[in-house]
Amino acid sequence: MDKLIINGMVPLNGEVAVSGAKNAVLPMLCASVMVGSGSVVLKNIPHLHDVTTTVRLLRSMGVSVTLDDNMNIELDPSTIKNFYAPYDLVKTMRSSILVLGPLLSKFGQAKVSLPGGCAIGTRPVEMHLDALTRMGASIKIENGYITATTTKLVGTDINFPKSTVTGTENILMASTLAEGNTVIYNAAKEPEVVDLGNFLNEMGASITGHGTDTIKIKGVSELKGISYSALPDRIETGTFLVAAAITGGKITVKNTIPEHVETIIQKLKESGAKISSSKTSITLDMKGVKPKPVNIETGAYPLFPTDMQAQITALNTIADGTSIIKENIFENRFMHVQEMTRMGAEIRLEKNCAIISGVDNLVGAPVMATDLRASASLILVGLAAKGTTEIERIYHIDRGYDCIEEKLRQLGADISREPM
Repeated sequence: MDKLIINGMVPLNGEVAVSGAKNAVLPMLCASVMVGSGSVVLKNIPHLHDVTTTVRLLRSMGVSVTLDDNMNIELDPSTIKNFYAPYDLVKTMRSSILVLGPLLSKFGQAKVSLPGGCAIGTRPVEMHLDALTRMGASIKIENGYITATTTKLVGTDINFPKSTVTGTENILMASTLAEGNTVIYNAAKEPEVVDLGNFLNEMGASITGHGTDTIKIKGVSELKGISYSALPDRIETGTFLVAAAITGGKITVKNTIPEHVETIIQKLKESGAKISSSKTSITLDMKGVKPKPVNIETGAYPLFPTDMQAQITALNTIADGTSIIKENIFENRFMHVQEMTRMGAEIRLEKNCAIISGVDNLVGAPVMATDLRASASLILVGLAAKGTTEIERIYHIDRGYDCIEEKLRQLGADISREPM
């Protein structure tokens, strides 16, 4: 097991390229099992633990998977021989549930372990299962597994009681090969959902309305293999922008889509950053500026993303004043706060809010990562702190950030990975 060691107070400078979005790639990998002819080639793939785990899962089912030197992945599902996602393979990631819809739609059966992932609150799968049941699936849960069968999924109207990204994606995939028409109401509008819809359409699906809260799918008889490049990771983009802001640096983030991070850019401008952007890059300049406090309230896209809450919390710890962070998505997403207070941050929790009083200086300390985005926020406070910070349990960060310490070193950070 490794740890990260950071010597802080070094302003970041330079350029950094963002990797492909994990949350776009994972459902595409799962959707590949539905291909009836040809193979799927996915490009702009991040080198992440969750991607590796999903590839291992597909291989265990019999899917032929080939990786080239550029991390492009070719998938041929014609050799698939079982429809089983075992606990040992999927216990570390939430997205394992995304194989359920594609397997049911294409093969009429699936046995999937109840998902794991970050310990940041309940993420119920009931909405997925209720929707698939409405489409004609027979589902039972026993011994920690979801067992589902159907003779044929049939399109229907699905009205999610609240926005769910993975729920929208699961039903979107399941509906492509279902009989008749499906309409998803209160659909998630995240860019990764849009990218999945575009990917499926290129494969031969008939989907309209993705990117709005009403998605319409007309079932087709077959999907074909294609080559597709996943969109860049907006959360990695935001994390690097905050890294520059918290260290008083100036960086350009390349291979990104600025409109996908508009709410993040707006908050960083409020904090005092000078920001300019082109079609595929964003430049942030925070040299000589002490951050101003910014209040945020998380919500479903296009509101402020919960996956950037911990990073803005980090920035506010050294802001000139008091800020309030309100978390509306997950009820247990302030586990990073206790670790930040070990480094001198002044944060008070009240229900789903964090009240932060900015301090002049943070001080390095040994800390422990508790989930993916919390681990990123601890790197950020480590970059801003006096002295040395050691972060343990960094396997969390390897689930969502591609070579983060290498990219930060390119920007001048004093950060290294060492075995414990």
